[in-house]
Amino acid sequence: MLVRSFLFSAAMALTASAASLPSSATYYKDVLPILQNRCQGCHRPGEAGPMSFLTYKETRPWAKAIREAVLTKKMPPWLADPHYGKFSNDRSLSQAEIDTLVAWAERGGPEGNPKDAPAPVKFVEGWSIGKPDMVFEMPNEFDVPASGTIDYQYIVIPTHFTEDRWVRVAEARPGNRAIVHHMIAFVRPPGAKWMADAQPGVPFVPKRGQAGTRRNENDDITGTELLVGFAPGMPPTDLLPGQAKLVKAGSDLVLQMHYTANGKPGSDRSRIGLIFAQDPPTTRIYTTNTSNSKFVIPPGDPAYKVESSVELAQDVKLIDLMPHMHLRGKDFQYRAVYPTGETQVLLSVPKYDFNWQLTYFPKDPIVLPKGTRIECTAHFDNSPNNPANPDATHEVKWGDQSWQEMMIGWFDVALDMSQNPSELFKKHPAEIARKKPNPSDD
Repeated sequence: MLVRSFLFSAAMALTASAASLPSSATYYKDVLPILQNRCQGCHRPGEAGPMSFLTYKETRPWAKAIREAVLTKKMPPWLADPHYGKFSNDRSLSQAEIDTLVAWAERGGPEGNPKDAPAPVKFVEGWSIGKPDMVFEMPNEFDVPASGTIDYQYIVIPTHFTEDRWVRVAEARPGNRAIVHHMIAFVRPPGAKWMADAQPGVPFVPKRGQAGTRRNENDDITGTELLVGFAPGMPPTDLLPGQAKLVKAGSDLVLQMHYTANGKPGSDRSRIGLIFAQDPPTTRIYTTNTSNSKFVIPPGDPAYKVESSVELAQDVKLIDLMPHMHLRGKDFQYRAVYPTGETQVLLSVPKYDFNWQLTYFPKDPIVLPKGTRIECTAHFDNSPNNPANPDATHEVKWGDQSWQEMMIGWFDVALDMSQNPSELFKKHPAEIARKKPNPSDD
């Protein structure tokens, strides 16, 4: 389910499952094709799903749970409002698929004839992307205590690339999902000062800076680029032919590791897998965002609004969107305000769920001409009615930890090879002022 090729082929499974009446559905003939296309990417050993759906013996005990999950649309996870935009990786089950799974469960989960089973999906053990061309791994395990707060750990891994490399597919693979909350692999180009004090391979914690985040005193992220990340529900980077991300010769990978204590001591040794473009790319994919870190959510507020925006200084194509908030996140919306004044809702997530950090791929890239403004609006629920709220009695500011908050509207754009990502946005005086130190953040 994590690999986009599976998601593109999901519609093909509908034809087969709809051909038989749901009332006579069996596992091998009707249910297994749906599981292969919709579920097994996560529900197999070593992946995010807590149980495996590879065989009848593994699946049958979960028949009632599957029925409940598909009727409530809890599974497969998909949070986008269907009234805004069409997405190529829409995980929503069709009504025919839902009817088939429900009917099968209500009939006691009959097995059927094994001869009706489709060929098993071939997975590469340990990876969702298939066999990587190159793997970068933390040189040592990182030990996480049973309790306490763990600061973000940054680990520099030199690539030793002697020439520019173009990455088409990438996967961030946690070594221990039980303690890895998220991980991000940044590309640090040669000469960048960001994390200059960090020693290769040694976990590093920058000094505390503005808005409660940890930063190096000489923080300079110029040219630094997000390559791939991991969080629950986030797919690997899997670009189309002709598209790729650039890793310049001599660059380092910088892993941002967010560990969470879960009551048991544990250790992690995460890794990054890369598959390179076979042919010279025609389009560069660049990950960027619009964010707001200058908010203070009052105690008890059920719908505190936070907004952010950026204006494009170049023509680009929008490839995907990924909203990010923490446990108080309530809803999130992206809009494009075009130079003509026309406004288009690009994505609306009316019920944000911190447990599913989903990325949304428009069916067709959306052309964003120079002068377009990307606006994001998010609401936070800091009330006692939010069951995920760590504490409704305190105000909340930006911070790394899950009980603090973030408001980031990530998105990927496609650039012509001649375009410079550092010139992507128009700088407004108000935006520049927001970056100045604010004594109230200390």
